[in-house]
Amino acid sequence: MHMTTDPGVHNQSGGARATTNIGDAMTLRTVFTRDGEATDLPKFALGDSMLLPETAYQIVHDEAMLDGNARLNLATFVSTWMDDEAQKLYAETVDKNMIDKDEYPQTAAIEDRCWRILADLWHNPDVDNAIGTSTIGSSEACMLGGLALKRHWQTRRRAEGKSTENPNIVLSTAVQVCWEKFCNYFEVEPKWVPISPDHLVLDGHELEKYVDENTIGVVAIMGQTYTGMYEPVTAIAAKLDEIQADTGLDVKIHIDGASGAMIAPFCQPDLEWDFRVDRVVSINTSGHKYGLVYPGVGWIVWRNTDALPESMVFHCSYLGGDMPTLALNFSRPGAQVLLQYYMFLRLGRDGFTQVQQGSLDVAQWLSGQISQIDGLELVSKGDTIPVFAWKLKAGHSENWNLYDLSDRLRMKGWLVPAYPMADDLADLTVQRIVVRAGLSHDLARALIADIRAEVDFLNRLESPMPREGDGSHFHH
Repeated sequence: MHMTTDPGVHNQSGGARATTNIGDAMTLRTVFTRDGEATDLPKFALGDSMLLPETAYQIVHDEAMLDGNARLNLATFVSTWMDDEAQKLYAETVDKNMIDKDEYPQTAAIEDRCWRILADLWHNPDVDNAIGTSTIGSSEACMLGGLALKRHWQTRRRAEGKSTENPNIVLSTAVQVCWEKFCNYFEVEPKWVPISPDHLVLDGHELEKYVDENTIGVVAIMGQTYTGMYEPVTAIAAKLDEIQADTGLDVKIHIDGASGAMIAPFCQPDLEWDFRVDRVVSINTSGHKYGLVYPGVGWIVWRNTDALPESMVFHCSYLGGDMPTLALNFSRPGAQVLLQYYMFLRLGRDGFTQVQQGSLDVAQWLSGQISQIDGLELVSKGDTIPVFAWKLKAGHSENWNLYDLSDRLRMKGWLVPAYPMADDLADLTVQRIVVRAGLSHDLARALIADIRAEVDFLNRLESPMPREGDGSHFHH
């Protein structure tokens, strides 16, 4: 593909873009180069000579300028705004490697404080006997939680003289893709519980059909990716109690609280989903989602040290001292751990409640407005985590669909994804908004105005929108 840059396109500093991209080469505009510097650079190989930092900066700056505006990205759960002091702290600590705990003992101590704060927040009955760690994100934390379940199952089966060949894990078809990765990478069979119009989440319904002697655990989601809905942990636990009474199988629960574990404690404090439920042995969350920290940092906490197999802890001495490590990654950023502690100090319970409730208020205002738009029907309301989805009313139009609305909004700078639901509802397309701390009521009003305008435009169409394959730029 050939790309040429319009000479009239200007960067954020007010000048023309630094490069023209043609095929596999970049041609630097002479106004951006200094005497002795190359003016032609390969895109997919190292150049022969050095550039001044100002020139290299300008090239990368201008490339990144073509990305969408992160604040207007309503597809991502990941934090896109932090205050000035956090940005300053980030710049001061960006060189810290979390794994090197001998060199950075205070960062290690702060990591320890953070997971203990989370254990307390999640009603761990004995924080001093709990164990936790930071991770690079929720995906790594989920891998560790699932792996601990598998190791415990294997140990128990060996002690009973039984096969460890066919472990399985029970989860909803609406889980985040990281759980598919876990099953693939760690050779665990997924037992998919299908979602349906009557059971949009895993709620314990017919759970006995999926649990057997090879089940290492059940995953419950606090904030489903597709719709934002919570899975009822107490109902799942109650069904597992029945299964144990009938079969003797004692199956534990891991909570994937990537988003909800940082919303529910503040905004739905009476909802029992955490360590108050006896069957819950581990909980993960994303610090870089509603932990309000830039990517990437995640957290996992186990109920107690017995819940984490010792075989998952590594001891290494070559960084200085005996350093136990618990993670899939080795070197990883320490700055985000410090930023997480900054947010805990900065906000406290009252501040987190105010920020998260503010996002919920915006989400529910938006969902209320969208429910009034001709042709759109809510699937969820944004009253769990501040995420909600809607569908196009059946038979509303043969001329456009939600992918067309997504494309029209993208023209205004908004990224509002449309996608099919999980396998068993794959014929249902929804559109979703994730409300984060950076989406104010003012921005929300602007968004609703644009959604109304684009739906009105689409409703006036007298023929179908162009589809892929007819030369149109619309893609589905």
